[in-house]
Amino acid sequence: MAESAYDNLLDELEKLPGIGRRSAERIAFHLLRQSAESSVHLANALTRFRTNLKVCDTCGHVTESDPCPICADPKRDTWTLLVVEQPSDVVAIEQAGAYRGRYHVLMGRLSPMEAIGAGELNIAGLLDRVKSAKGDDAITEVILGTNPTLEGDGTALYLAESLTQLGVKVTRLARGMPVGSSLQTVSKAVLSDAIQARTQSAS
Repeated sequence: MAESAYDNLLDELEKLPGIGRRSAERIAFHLLRQSAESSVHLANALTRFRTNLKVCDTCGHVTESDPCPICADPKRDTWTLLVVEQPSDVVAIEQAGAYRGRYHVLMGRLSPMEAIGAGELNIAGLLDRVKSAKGDDAITEVILGTNPTLEGDGTALYLAESLTQLGVKVTRLARGMPVGSSLQTVSKAVLSDAIQARTQSAS
């Protein structure tokens, strides 16, 4: 007997990371309650996503061209490389407009609890990229921009040890007091980071 359309959809949804049978059922029922037009829009968006988007062979960013516009931009600094966890991190930093170097996207972070090791991430590509960059394109500084979480910090530590062996300068994005916050409301971890990353006051 052929598998029903419902069971087939659940099987496909369960293949997505973090989606179990219960979550797949909730998504399926949500789609069923929506208009047929909404489902068609979703299907079209998935088709366009799979057809038009690709992963940049150089940095791992999601793009519609390879290399991506950032890697292909001759005005970007070639000697600094900012390592981030996800493509959305690149978008956030680009919107801030304060960084003019290039990126490397890991597509995740080390997480032993989720069985995510170095082999599941774009770490080998990072090390190869640093080793192969020569002459005017040599990478002299790698900035670790992983998230300030337990897994993000563990990933940064692993990368720092590997990159230091290649003779490249390794730095980490500063962390500390958010604008508009007070000493009474921030966590101990944030306050500790602010003390460690303190800067000289302007005269």
